[in-house]
Amino acid sequence: MDDAEDPRKAVLEKYRKGLVQVYTGEGKGKTTAAFGQALRAIGQGYRVCVIQFMKGRKYGECLAVERHLPNLTVHLCGLDSFVMRENPAPLDVELARSGLELARKAISSGAYDMVVLDEINVAVDFRLIPLADVVELIRSKPARLDLILTGRNAAPEVIALADTVSDIREVRHHYRAGIKERAGIEY
Repeated sequence: MDDAEDPRKAVLEKYRKGLVQVYTGEGKGKTTAAFGQALRAIGQGYRVCVIQFMKGRKYGECLAVERHLPNLTVHLCGLDSFVMRENPAPLDVELARSGLELARKAISSGAYDMVVLDEINVAVDFRLIPLADVVELIRSKPARLDLILTGRNAAPEVIALADTVSDIREVRHHYRAGIKERAGIEY
């Protein structure tokens, strides 16, 4: 009997609890882990939305999505430049807040089974969006929706609400050996 014929699958899906996952820490790979989780979900038939805060460049994962993954939607909510932590430009704040509004709509729409809020922890840490708004977003998510939040310096309040937290630490990074960023690795 294949999965489509298994009556238990429909019952189990009815009671599925959506998880809140947080990928944080100083190490490389938080966005990569979130996209890996999204790819796994798409393989199981999920509809996935990724909202990238503080990013304006189409990284390799965005290009792959455009070419090969029609069930994955990606929104860029930032510029292709660094944000000044202590003095963000008004445009950086505006783009992050528009990303937050996109997140609210995606989460409440019923159109997605999983929503990834990439670099939202950094947007909160840089005070581009209020922590209270992110906490409310997590608390008000539909019960079956999987929600992933990435970025360094995840707030303790966000961590406390998560079902799974991965703290990715750096052991060694090629930058320190003078190896520059390159396509396919950093972007």
